[in-house]
Amino acid sequence: MKFFASCNKGLEYLLADEMLALGCARATATMAGVNAEGTLEDAQRAVLWSRLASRVLWPLAEFPCDDEHALYRGVAVLPWREHMDETMTLAVDAHVSGDAITHARYAAQRVKDAVVDTLREATGVRPSVDIDAPDLRLNLVVRKGRAIVSVDLGGGPMHRRGWRRAQGEAPLKENLAAAVLLRGGWKQVYADGGALLDPMCGSGTLMIEGALMAADVAPGLMRHGDVLPSRWLGFDEKSWARMYAQAHERKRAGRDALRDVFHGSDSDPHMVRAARENATAAGLRDAIAFDVCGMAVLPAQQARRGLVVCNPPYDARLAADPALYRTLGDALKRAVPNWRASLLCGDVALAHATGLRVAKKYQLFNGALECSLVVCDPVRPAMRDDAQPRALSDGAQMLANRLRKNLRNLKSWRAREGVECFRAYDADLPEYAAAIDVYPETDDPDTTWLHVQEYAAPAQIPEADVRRRFGEVLAAAREVFGVPRERVATKTRARGKGGSKYAQAGAGFGPRGESFVVREGEARLRVNLFDYLDTGLFLDHRPLRQRIFREARGRRFLNLFCYTGAATVQAAVGGAAATTSVDLSATYLQWLSDNLRENTLDGRAIGGEAHRLVQADAVAWLEADVGRYDLIFCDPPTFSNSARADDFDVQREHVRLLRAAVARLAQGGVVYFSNNFRRFRLDVDAVAEFADCEDISAQTIPQDFARNPRIHQAWRLQKP
Repeated sequence: MKFFASCNKGLEYLLADEMLALGCARATATMAGVNAEGTLEDAQRAVLWSRLASRVLWPLAEFPCDDEHALYRGVAVLPWREHMDETMTLAVDAHVSGDAITHARYAAQRVKDAVVDTLREATGVRPSVDIDAPDLRLNLVVRKGRAIVSVDLGGGPMHRRGWRRAQGEAPLKENLAAAVLLRGGWKQVYADGGALLDPMCGSGTLMIEGALMAADVAPGLMRHGDVLPSRWLGFDEKSWARMYAQAHERKRAGRDALRDVFHGSDSDPHMVRAARENATAAGLRDAIAFDVCGMAVLPAQQARRGLVVCNPPYDARLAADPALYRTLGDALKRAVPNWRASLLCGDVALAHATGLRVAKKYQLFNGALECSLVVCDPVRPAMRDDAQPRALSDGAQMLANRLRKNLRNLKSWRAREGVECFRAYDADLPEYAAAIDVYPETDDPDTTWLHVQEYAAPAQIPEADVRRRFGEVLAAAREVFGVPRERVATKTRARGKGGSKYAQAGAGFGPRGESFVVREGEARLRVNLFDYLDTGLFLDHRPLRQRIFREARGRRFLNLFCYTGAATVQAAVGGAAATTSVDLSATYLQWLSDNLRENTLDGRAIGGEAHRLVQADAVAWLEADVGRYDLIFCDPPTFSNSARADDFDVQREHVRLLRAAVARLAQGGVVYFSNNFRRFRLDVDAVAEFADCEDISAQTIPQDFARNPRIHQAWRLQKP
């Protein structure tokens, strides 16, 4: 059986590993959660033992939901007497997206109405609603015209462990605290005899969560006590009782063996009192030492190795201050130079302000706030005998400052749009003419790759200056993003004969033939930064691909000059009835095939007869084709002189190409046409003879390419 465990964005892969460790047959990370496969007992075990999940949702039904009436009918037909009786209380949480139903509270109300109306008709008694502590909590998700109704097996937010008695202004949720500890490798550090320190402990969340983790205490023990987490009639009470008793035995043994290696401190005595109160409620009064101590006087720790964890202030309410982060970094270098550190910082710039060398960096969200979780190991690396670390030159420092400014400016947009791969810099400073693209690796979230493209310098610039400036570009990029040389791909772009572009890979610090998977929206796409002119993913076409994703459901999609098929994958993941992708290159078609296999629908890899790959000259194939398509994407090259096809010039051939494409449209169909030839001019009069044409270029330039609005042009065409 499939069920869903939700979590904060950024914790998905950690949670997937945890669900597998808890016995699930499969666990696949998705946006803000994990799709798991297992038994009801596996799901209930997750309620008791998961340190990372926010909720565990057991599905009751999934059905089409085009409006509120379909929602009511879909819920009303369920056998509610198998799930609750008339004496039980009910609550409904709802999450909706799309145009069909736009108000979550109203959707929850309609689900509640359908349930209580059904039970009242069957029993004559109307169940009551209890928002705070219901016997049965339901969860509704409406998305893409489908509704899923589930039982919330945990009965509410699972980050609440049951021990919190006091808190500060912005307390850290317990499941985020668990992520900070797990990313820092706390379990292994403790097993190896290490200690735990939080020099800005606040109300003690990180210290208490770390001690409970070390003592093998199930997170759900205190949250539920002797009360079932849900009184849903389908809940397996015998299985829960058995797991609950076993968890108590593990707690007793773990608590007896717990070592006194936990030390929290804070400069605010009120917070220290709150931390002690919470530790007492968690049964850890004697296990954790809490002291009033400012960071500036943080004493050196006696333990040779350990983990320091910290959640310094970073949101608007707590007035993040880079100077505070510098003080934190200096204190840790002095007090625990050989320890590991796991720090939840507000952003990359604040993490950099600590002055610590970051070994790993993770992006996650504390509510709506995007944060950077950085791991340093050790806090103060040993200096090489032959060299001291070199400071950035003035020019590289200037470029690093611009990069950090760009990251801050793009931060809210990236969070809002869910953008992972993006352009961080595009010749913003004229003397540093390069583009820097960022590719976080989806399957290894601590790994980020950079693709740095150097634009050709004017002939009058001395070669020595060109080399120096590009070296400063690389130094600034590696400093800001904290990536080693081997994860930076370098290329030089220049003008060849006849105005054509070529790219030359730099000396290259990474392995050739290496590709990895990145995420764009709901699609997984494979990129290769080293071996080809481009990476396999045109970042500037991101908005066009998202249009295709939104418009593809149930439609026949054609991708001409498909390249590596990123648009095809978006159409397939978006629910296209069928896709056809045409390109002359066998390499690109194989790449597309690999991309399709990276994605799944209903647990199966996308592929088969519904997704056709055609190796052919796109123009000749299109003019011979007799198929009908509802959605066509055409992004041809500027020029092609392949020996296997007629020469192609987009300026010369575009009317012929578009006429053939529009001829293949079904009624109401759309062609999206794009190209990146800067001097291209659409023959408006000729195109008007066979299509209504709208210039949508401005709508398709993403924010990270705003400095380069002519990166491509795009049009939307329909039959008149």
